[in-house]
Amino acid sequence: MKLDTVVLVLIDILIVVGLSRLVGLGFRRIKQPLVIGEIVAGIMLGPSLFGLIAPGVAAALFPPTMIPHLGVLSQIGLIFFMFLIGLELDPKYLKSQIDIAVLTSHVSILVPFSLGTLLSLLLYPLVSSSDVSFTAFALFLGAAMSITAFPVLARIITENNLQGTRLGTLALTCAAVDDVTAWCVLALAIAVAKYNSMLKALPTIVEAIVYIALMITVVRAFLQNLVSYYNRAGRLNQFTLAGIYMGVVISALITEMIGVHLIFGAFLLGAVMPKHEGLTRELAQKTEDFVLTFLLPIFFAYSGLRTQIGLLNSPILWLLCGLVLAVAIVGKYVGTYVAARFSGVPKRDAAALGWLMNTRGLTELIVLNIGLSLGVISPLLFTMLVIMALVTTFMTSPLLEWIYPKQKIREDMIEAVGSEIEPDYRILVPIANPNTQQGLIQLAIAIAAGDKSPSPDHPISAAVYPLSLIQLEEDYAYESTPGEVERLIAERQVQVQELIDRLELPFARAMMRPVVRAAGDVAQETVRVAEGDRVDLILMGWHRPAFSKNRLGGRVGQILSIAHVDVAVFVDRQHGKLENLLAPYVPNVHNDLGLEIALRLLVNSQNCSLTILRVSQEHQTHDLPYELTTLMGRLPASIRDRIHIPHVEADNPLEAVVTASEQADLTIAGASREWGLERQTLGYYADALAVRCCSSLLITRRYSRVTSHLASVLSNNPHNSINSGTSERPEVSL
Repeated sequence: MKLDTVVLVLIDILIVVGLSRLVGLGFRRIKQPLVIGEIVAGIMLGPSLFGLIAPGVAAALFPPTMIPHLGVLSQIGLIFFMFLIGLELDPKYLKSQIDIAVLTSHVSILVPFSLGTLLSLLLYPLVSSSDVSFTAFALFLGAAMSITAFPVLARIITENNLQGTRLGTLALTCAAVDDVTAWCVLALAIAVAKYNSMLKALPTIVEAIVYIALMITVVRAFLQNLVSYYNRAGRLNQFTLAGIYMGVVISALITEMIGVHLIFGAFLLGAVMPKHEGLTRELAQKTEDFVLTFLLPIFFAYSGLRTQIGLLNSPILWLLCGLVLAVAIVGKYVGTYVAARFSGVPKRDAAALGWLMNTRGLTELIVLNIGLSLGVISPLLFTMLVIMALVTTFMTSPLLEWIYPKQKIREDMIEAVGSEIEPDYRILVPIANPNTQQGLIQLAIAIAAGDKSPSPDHPISAAVYPLSLIQLEEDYAYESTPGEVERLIAERQVQVQELIDRLELPFARAMMRPVVRAAGDVAQETVRVAEGDRVDLILMGWHRPAFSKNRLGGRVGQILSIAHVDVAVFVDRQHGKLENLLAPYVPNVHNDLGLEIALRLLVNSQNCSLTILRVSQEHQTHDLPYELTTLMGRLPASIRDRIHIPHVEADNPLEAVVTASEQADLTIAGASREWGLERQTLGYYADALAVRCCSSLLITRRYSRVTSHLASVLSNNPHNSINSGTSERPEVSL
């Protein structure tokens, strides 16, 4: 059955958008930019995979008559994507270390451009035609080798929290300078390619320079009126938005008529738009959702349909492809590294900068499609260069992690971290919303230090790390740009500081060491911070009703599953007090951890009592571990007197614990035994208790049997000496 053209286009769009999102998310899982997955999805739909394994179906869904329709939609997407790139190109990126950046970025263009021109001597007779002049071919190949994708690099910077480091600011400045220079070189290459002669292209070049000058002066001054309008109205209405979008299209048409390419006009208008914080944010957010999720995947599919990996059908051609890849990587890396070292940049930073500047991503794909459309590069060379773009972008994150590991990034953060006293005990507290988690912080303080003020002879040896992470959802979203991430981090830091300032005890505020940063994966970043800071306990809040389904989903479940640290989950019933503690005890390592934390709370507070409830069914007994009974026997009488250890026989132990919790402020229970069998739950008992417990609840999951949560508090507390006759410290691990 022959489908109507509109119906077939809509079906193609459904397939393209769905597959792009699916494959893109898969690549996000392996810590790669979303754009790599979307490019791969486009290639999968083309002759390289879909057309190879199901040629009949591929021909029916993507017949040659459909390609022009997808091409038109992809060009519209490109116009507005280039507008977004220009909009995000903030002049402030050009203010930091500008002298080093100008030298480094231009050398990083000059070296690969020169190597690409030399490579064209070999490739021109092999993969080009006589219709294309050598000058145009060499210019285009050199430009393709010189590109750095500013958007992808910016997202890698923010995902690795490099925007506040010397390396991050230098990389952004270099990429911004590189972006402007590379587009100018590309415009020159396009002009020469259209006329096949440098001399004939001169009028086009002059017209382009005149237009750029008019945009920077006249149009830029006119657009400043938008700032006044936005300050008055506080928003962009549809009429104003329509005017801006018409301006994008008009600017694109002008550059197309001049003889360069329509994307330059769109980019130029975005670049000269006023960089007012609110105006830029709203304009970007209103534009990007449709462009990035709908139109851009069509461009990837359009590119993929023109990528034919099957053309590389001999060892010689694969060797040439490897040579193209080697020239691109070596040229960009060596040019960047040498220039950076010459400018005094340390070796590690120069090496990391070299790999960052190798990122080519979507920007390279745009350049290649222009070259293929103009006939400057052949389908064979197009395929080689697409492979080069994928490999160079794919390798950036792993190589950056190898050269510049996360711990090194943390050491280089410009912001001050922590106090000079190295704490003996550390609690990490992930905070999703600083405005609602006062109880979680209060519990962390109680576990860490209690209510005793420090003295010069006995300072507090514990620290609490409130960790607030800003989730980066999309690669190209405006909220993931370095400038916007810095604003969001500053905003969140104010909220976290307000949370700390609400603490009543001054010494409690002094214990706080807030950590605020961006993260692509909140759970993974939480675990990295915990391991990097060598924390003893991760204390998380849990307020969702998923416990009632006997499932522990979301980030709490992920952290519980992957953290190599003891973890406690706090279900806050808003009781506030921590005077009556209940610790139901059945032998397992998770309950042992719960008892350690309960005893730590007891030692830290003179107004706290602890009930260790031994619950068993008929004819069963659960004795406390020998280490625990020994420890309690050596505690001072003032602490022992506040511990009660009743034994209860019940057919349903859960009901007995629920009943006992009616008299408690906080119940502390370990994860169930089946925790280790099914990591997505805390086990039936712990899950049910989370739903039915009458008091606030702390569920503990032990990872390390070596970690002691009592040693530091007992050894540093002068009023709680556990062996008055000797200075020897006893073993306190359970």
